[in-house]
Amino acid sequence: MSTPLRRRLLWSAAVATALASTLSACATGTGASGAPTSSADPQVQDISGIIADPPTGRVHGSGTVLDVDGDVQLCLGGVAESYPPQCSGVPLIGWSWDGIDGSETSGTTTWGAYAVTGRYDGESITVTDPPVLLALYDPVRPVDPTGGVEGETSAAELTEIQDDLSSRLGTDGLALWTERGYVWVQVVWDDGQLQRAVDAEYGEDTVIVLPALSEFDAS
Repeated sequence: MSTPLRRRLLWSAAVATALASTLSACATGTGASGAPTSSADPQVQDISGIIADPPTGRVHGSGTVLDVDGDVQLCLGGVAESYPPQCSGVPLIGWSWDGIDGSETSGTTTWGAYAVTGRYDGESITVTDPPVLLALYDPVRPVDPTGGVEGETSAAELTEIQDDLSSRLGTDGLALWTERGYVWVQVVWDDGQLQRAVDAEYGEDTVIVLPALSEFDAS
């Protein structure tokens, strides 16, 4: 694979995982440090400690599949454009490269950008269906959780909240950015607990939580 094609492949994976939708173009802001005043409710103090219940159905996830010495993971966040690439993601169980196009290998590392389907138990994804090359994947357009309504929080407050969330979520926040009057945060998965927590912490219609994994055929 040529260097330009490899860069396009990595770029496609990064875009698909950083946005997981066509809702926005990621535009991370920088600004004043400091955290907003926390809610008095002790149940919403430790946002980073929330553990979402796993989905009951299968999930779709798009990103770079990275296999290092047989340790395979789906990277839903950013990917370092080193050669070979480096990233940290969700372990994949039952992954096989047999019959899969679009991969590249350097030494003991093999990688490619794919849409993966499987069952997520909160820690790993067990692959249930053949992966689809990300360049050929046509995802369902997601519903805008804001209903197209612009947020009313000031830019200064949004920047402050974004900084606070970034600090508190750490690597659990795959991507954070401000747009259309909201702070958008992408995580691997949320069953609604994180959304309710940030609503209680920062006020409703302020922070929008976007799971990178989308559930379907839930039982």
